[in-house]
Amino acid sequence: MAQANFLYEPANDRAGMPLTVSIFADRPHVRAEMRDDAEAAGFRISACDDVAALLTGEDVRVLGEVVLLDCPALDGGSMAALCRLDMRVAHCGAHLVVSTSTDALDDVFACLDQSNPQILVDPSRAERVIALGRVLAQIPNLRVRELAEEDRLMLLRLTEQVGQIAGRLEGLDAGGRETDGGFRLRSPVRRFQGKEEEAPAGAVLLPDPQLVRQVIRQRHLRGRFFDAGLFADPAWDILLDLTAAQAEGKRVSVTSLCIASGVPPTTALRWIAQMTEAGLLERVGDETDRRRAFIVLTGKAADAMARYFAELGDDAARLA
Repeated sequence: MAQANFLYEPANDRAGMPLTVSIFADRPHVRAEMRDDAEAAGFRISACDDVAALLTGEDVRVLGEVVLLDCPALDGGSMAALCRLDMRVAHCGAHLVVSTSTDALDDVFACLDQSNPQILVDPSRAERVIALGRVLAQIPNLRVRELAEEDRLMLLRLTEQVGQIAGRLEGLDAGGRETDGGFRLRSPVRRFQGKEEEAPAGAVLLPDPQLVRQVIRQRHLRGRFFDAGLFADPAWDILLDLTAAQAEGKRVSVTSLCIASGVPPTTALRWIAQMTEAGLLERVGDETDRRRAFIVLTGKAADAMARYFAELGDDAARLA
């Protein structure tokens, strides 16, 4: 199949000109909404077409500084389009925003392993607009890029609050086995494709996964009596779920991790991206299936979680 040649207009060569955006979506009404919102935000439209246009070998196309892609369902052609777009975006330094569905999330995530995209799951129109705002915050020479890690996490929390308010204004908000609580340490062994990697000498060992699951159940129990949003802490819930899975020798898909986070998938994906950038999480591809990818704790994060539970000792069984 002929491959389209996408060029990129560097921002430094176009000082004073509006940022350009390329839009690809098969659903006409979504494509029209994204175009209207991008133009209203001051972007210049460089392309507006269906997803198949990414695979055509017709005229040379200019890839905008921002690429908006909508793909709620995937087939062989759209997966090929995503993989090629991922490589082009990574090569030229454009910013990619992809909206998809929960059903297609794992496949979309697996296709986009180079471009560091924003992924939105079943987003509202407000969430798409907020995603454009995040792109502006990532443009070079803006002060946001100079923020300390703590300030960036605070900004992320603030952005989520803004998104919740925007969703409400649009009217789009949608409305295990018990253990004895015993605590013991075990080797933080990673088991992938039947292989085992033992912890290095001197490392603190991961806690009993049943204990971690008990802590998770205790945290979820609060949602039966109070609004779960009062206790939302996606970063901690993500760390707990991955700690238990790693101690069990299990792999965790991005969709499963989003569910474990206790927040909407789009919100969870932003936390996963932020925690990956902070060196707490890493992506692991499936050696037998290119369409699958998993999330695991980095060595630094696994060691920190192990030391945290070791410090708690027997009190960990009463942690909520």
